[in-house]
Amino acid sequence: MQIIPLSEGVFTIDRSKVFVPFDINKDELQARSAGSLLVEVQPFVVITEKDMLLLDTGLGFTQNGEMQLHRNLAEQNIKPGDITKVLLSHLHKDHAGGISCKDRLGHYHLSFPHAVYYVQQAEYNFAMGAGFPSYMTEEISMLENNSQVVFLNEEEGCIDGYIHYKITGAHSACHQVFWIKEGDETVFFGADDAPQLQQMKHRFIAKYDYDGRKAMELRHQWWQEGNEEGWLFLFYHDVKTPVTIGR
Repeated sequence: MQIIPLSEGVFTIDRSKVFVPFDINKDELQARSAGSLLVEVQPFVVITEKDMLLLDTGLGFTQNGEMQLHRNLAEQNIKPGDITKVLLSHLHKDHAGGISCKDRLGHYHLSFPHAVYYVQQAEYNFAMGAGFPSYMTEEISMLENNSQVVFLNEEEGCIDGYIHYKITGAHSACHQVFWIKEGDETVFFGADDAPQLQQMKHRFIAKYDYDGRKAMELRHQWWQEGNEEGWLFLFYHDVKTPVTIGR
């Protein structure tokens, strides 16, 4: 399998849920607002024998009418139409902002015209009810009643025989994680249940998680299993280490 991180940059985020760009070479860490986090936003492309997978869709920011995610893909010689499956861990705006995009008339369309989108039905229902600031309902509403979308209604299952998913209820109530298995390789994408390498190595409870203790225990479990079995870990919010091989 080929892994391509698609970094959208480094940001600070606090209780306002606003992602503020942060230049790690120029900006001062001490100038961050109290209680804010420093994170990278980083979807991934995973190329397998069957598919060109996109794991989460970033913030959906645009510049000069072009979505940053599309531009990042173009730099890798990948067109939006090349993506065959979009796997969505959950629908917080930093993971789901690129689900859809506006055309010149202001109408939303799914950003990847030939892809099948996989999302938990319960996550979608919750997101549409909760709304702003954590969820951008106008953008994600394009998932509903769309022939390109598969709503998952089981807590655990398999997609196309090689992508295993499971709801954890850790970072958010309906957050799901993915194992992509091909040959003797296993790629693990924990999204916000396992967002950074340091969180895998140190046991602590994060206040921003739905069930912080469960998230802590799952990270510990996955890190042990992944190191024993040689998983390839993908970290969506890691500034320095987006991809790590378990040993």
